[in-house]
Amino acid sequence: MTNALNPRYTPPSRTVLSNTLIPAWYEVEKQNVITELANVSKVAITSDGWTSLAQDHYITVTAHYSSQGKLQQKVLRTKAVYRAQTGETVAVEIGEVLEEFGITQKVVVMTVDNASNMDVAAKKLDILKLGCFAHTLNLAAQKVYSIAAMTRWAAKLRAVIVWMKRSSMAKVVLKEKQLLLKLPQHTMILDVKTRWNSLFLMVERFLEQYPALQAAVLDPRIRKPMERDRLDRITDEDFTKAEEFIKVMKVLYTSTLCVSSEKTPTCGQILPILMKLKTHFTVQEGDSSFVSDIKRKVLTDLSGRYQEEKIQQFLEEATAMDPRFKAKSVRHTTWERLQEAAVATNATEADVPIPESHEDSDTTEEAMYENPRVEVSPPPQPKKSALEELFAEEEQERRTIHMNNSNISIQQRVCEEIQLYRSLPMISIAEDPVLWWWTKRDTLPLLADLSHGYLTVQASSSPSERVFSTAGDTISQERSRIMPDKADMLIFLQKNTC
Repeated sequence: MTNALNPRYTPPSRTVLSNTLIPAWYEVEKQNVITELANVSKVAITSDGWTSLAQDHYITVTAHYSSQGKLQQKVLRTKAVYRAQTGETVAVEIGEVLEEFGITQKVVVMTVDNASNMDVAAKKLDILKLGCFAHTLNLAAQKVYSIAAMTRWAAKLRAVIVWMKRSSMAKVVLKEKQLLLKLPQHTMILDVKTRWNSLFLMVERFLEQYPALQAAVLDPRIRKPMERDRLDRITDEDFTKAEEFIKVMKVLYTSTLCVSSEKTPTCGQILPILMKLKTHFTVQEGDSSFVSDIKRKVLTDLSGRYQEEKIQQFLEEATAMDPRFKAKSVRHTTWERLQEAAVATNATEADVPIPESHEDSDTTEEAMYENPRVEVSPPPQPKKSALEELFAEEEQERRTIHMNNSNISIQQRVCEEIQLYRSLPMISIAEDPVLWWWTKRDTLPLLADLSHGYLTVQASSSPSERVFSTAGDTISQERSRIMPDKADMLIFLQKNTC
């Protein structure tokens, strides 16, 4: 086709693409990311580890920041690591990535899983570590496997599903019954303990397809009575338990979807969701013993999460700065901490001296480039006049008073902005909090600047998990020998340019 369109055009070879064009494109896009991050004041990161088909271990780092009212995400590196994944090693690897992209001093929080090596890495990097909320919810959901009654009940459902998935004839019959009963043509789902919400999805699909399953086992083509008995063993009580299980665990499944989504999954929603879950999983008077056992297990696990003081305070502040949840039991001390943070941030910016321009200097910037060996000495300070020397103490006192007045002025402005912000109504859950703060940058400039340090922090490490989905397509079975550096380039370009 290319030859028919233009016989004189020669497509680049595989070697040219791999060794020249892709690396050149990568360098251009990487520099664009570095330039964009240079104009950002606060950045949040996520990180996780993954092992390829070639048994190479990779660690990925993603950066999150706000720009022009939008939450931006960039994949920085997906680099191979050939050392034991201790906390010190992870800290060095992440630190090198942050330094490479010039954001070492800009990172406010890193969202990672609950592995112990990530705790050590965060301490080594001196970065506040936030545990992945989706992982936390999954750990709470897995606690139900430790309930003996739950284990026996789930085993009955699992036996039916395993039979349906292994029998080719059973699959054919089930599909026919689905068409006859006008049910969705879905396959059965088998739970995997380490897979998020898989038990909930298995039971939900079982309830959906239960009429088709009943009709399938009565079909004469299913010749093994022993296999039919698997479904017959499921009693009405078991079916009732399945309905109760879905009703209880549905909110946990929905919460996982909320914090794993790609749109505004910021940490400001962690505490409101956690409060809702604790209320939901509190045992009520009319609950059956089956439901009560589930609630106690999940609630006990959730109650022990995010209890560290620094994490608790940060999440409270993030909730207050999220206009969707700012009225969700935010304490007065939280607003006081936010006020102090806003004053400190703006006071620090106000104290930065503005360099004076010296247009008459003999050594110009052009001269420096023409002769790099030219040493530029700092310009001499102008000699004070006699009048300035005489009133030097009074002048210093005036500057001190002016600086104090400026700090008082900033404190008053921050206090007024907080009062105005608290008086505004909460926005809809469907609205974007980052965009909302962008529209309020003129009305609430000091708080809008402060919000970047909270709304960019991810509630879960799902962005890193999604990178590994791309990595799995890149380092596939057919391309398992691809060099790690090339894989890093391809993943970077795929995630940051599409």
